[in-house]
Amino acid sequence: MTLTAPRAHRPRVRRPAPKLDWRRWVRAGLVGAAALWLAFTVTHLLVSGRWWLWLAVDAIPPVAFVGVPVLLALGAAPCRRSRRPVALLAIGALLLGGSLSGINVQRFSGGDGPAPAGAVRILSWNTAYWDEGGQTEALYRFLRDADADVYLLQEYWYTRGPGPDASAVARLRAEFPGFDVAIVGELVTLSRLPILREIPLVAPDLPASMADATAHFRHKTLRTDLDLGSGRVLSTYNTHLPVPLSPEHGPWDGDFYRILREQYAQREPQWRALATDVDGNDHPVLVAGDLNTSPAMGELRELPDGLRDARHAMASWYPASWLDTAGWPRWWRLDWALVSPQVKVHSYRFTDAEGLSDHRAQELVLSLG
Repeated sequence: MTLTAPRAHRPRVRRPAPKLDWRRWVRAGLVGAAALWLAFTVTHLLVSGRWWLWLAVDAIPPVAFVGVPVLLALGAAPCRRSRRPVALLAIGALLLGGSLSGINVQRFSGGDGPAPAGAVRILSWNTAYWDEGGQTEALYRFLRDADADVYLLQEYWYTRGPGPDASAVARLRAEFPGFDVAIVGELVTLSRLPILREIPLVAPDLPASMADATAHFRHKTLRTDLDLGSGRVLSTYNTHLPVPLSPEHGPWDGDFYRILREQYAQREPQWRALATDVDGNDHPVLVAGDLNTSPAMGELRELPDGLRDARHAMASWYPASWLDTAGWPRWWRLDWALVSPQVKVHSYRFTDAEGLSDHRAQELVLSLG
């Protein structure tokens, strides 16, 4: 019998646990985020303005359609394996969504040249119920200082009242002697130029609940045909469309969705009324006011072909007109001025409202070509 020596005991060597490759997760996260943003942009283009629930999504700052893909591309730039796919996805999102951002790429065009003699000065402004909070005197002073030929004013009176009383209208006429005055609901148009005709637009297919509503809720556009002399007429559309959502309710509140549906049902008929009247109007046209619509919202498709945004006469890179009183940044443009091809825009700017309203005033100088 052969005896063998026992084997020496070998200690078990523990292999280290595999290290977590965090770089792989970063790469996957960047590519996934870029793909999701591209998919979101495509969905937004297809759905915005066509589905009431998307009004909640429409509230995002329009500049996000440029800012998000740029940030994703910059974040992926140091990552050798992900920079290319992220860049391609970001470029796709920019090409599709860049026009929704509200960035004014026409700011260097200089408008339609110097204003000729006889050009018309326009001020359009959501005054935020100017008798509220004891600001009446300051507001009249602001309007007088603007020295406009035509004022297109929204939210002239409280929603809780039946309309401006006789004393308020008398004060309005006294403050602007020589001006023609047109009033319907909350909308006021004041004009040094003779008003030939005033037409409160009637929206078709308003919800049944609006049948007995006051003019404040039924008439959201006031058309006035102005006599510019020598047989020339300019049609102004003083417009204030209903808000898309209520900031007083969050997505966790059932009223949030009820209000979205109700506001959509009110906005769409008003859009159609405006578009139909403009489309059938042979006069040169200015549509100005608080559309409660950002550059990213698909409802702008409702406007007739041929209307152009006056921002080509504006020097600002990012025209934004609305600042919430709670202190949110001024990221949204809700106030618009759009003109037909016969109208030349020589200057256009947003003027600070000096704390009188959460909307900036729009100032334009126009002439007819």
